Amino acid sequence: MSKKQGKQQDQEVQSGQIDRKKDKPPVRKQNVFVEYAKAIITALLIAMFLRQFFFQAFRIPTGSMLETLQIGDFLFVNKFLYGAKTPDRIRIPLLNVTLAEDLPVLKLPALRQPRQGDIIVFEYPRDRNLDYIKRCVAVAGDTVEVREGVLYVNGQIYESNFADRDGDHSCIPDWRTGDNCPLPHTKHDQSAYLRNPRNQKWPWEGMPKPYVVPEGHIFMMGDNRYNSLDSRYWGPLDVNLIKGKAIFLYWSWDNERHLPRLSRIGDLIR
Repeated sequence: MSKKQGKQQDQEVQSGQIDRKKDKPPVRKQNVFVEYAKAIITALLIAMFLRQFFFQAFRIPTGSMLETLQIGDFLFVNKFLYGAKTPDRIRIPLLNVTLAEDLPVLKLPALRQPRQGDIIVFEYPRDRNLDYIKRCVAVAGDTVEVREGVLYVNGQIYESNFADRDGDHSCIPDWRTGDNCPLPHTKHDQSAYLRNPRNQKWPWEGMPKPYVVPEGHIFMMGDNRYNSLDSRYWGPLDVNLIKGKAIFLYWSWDNERHLPRLSRIGDLIR
């Protein structure tokens, strides 16, 4: 083959390559939008799956768990420890509308059951649209009693690490006489409690002291013992309302000083 013929063939090949490129359809902007939409939807589905079955973020709005948890603490909750489950209702929080409820629930096996001392996030029994956080002080079968402001479980004194043993014990609420004490001072807790008539017959009224926690329930109390709307006011917690165990703080904001509490970030919750 002569140099002239080779040069001509190279030109034809190059021309063919150029022609083939011209034959390819141009990339449409619509295809780019579809790919972005797919990526966003996939990310949302993964986030929803992780939130439902593994970890969920919560913020502390009240002082019922002082000094263990501060107002403005942001924490992650372990949802698979007690056995995560599919939702039993479909609700739009922003519109405060429930589209469906009493749905069939699929629950994963629990790694362990709640124990005394666990700090747990749960749905408030009197308004399931509210999330509460308290410490489990007793489990099913345990005997609970409050005498002169001191908590006894199975006959032994059990006080959380920050309970005020030397505080004002003149009026300590109990499950037998729900109206014998004023409401906690926390405004958030008061508003939730006031949605229920004060003359309502609570399930624990009339039960003899000491009180035995029934099967399928746990007894919850705030570490800020004398300013906490807890099981002493609304009875033992149904374990089906549990969302998960608080594990660590990922952020903390002091709203009074308008500064982050850097020393608390990353702290394990005990």
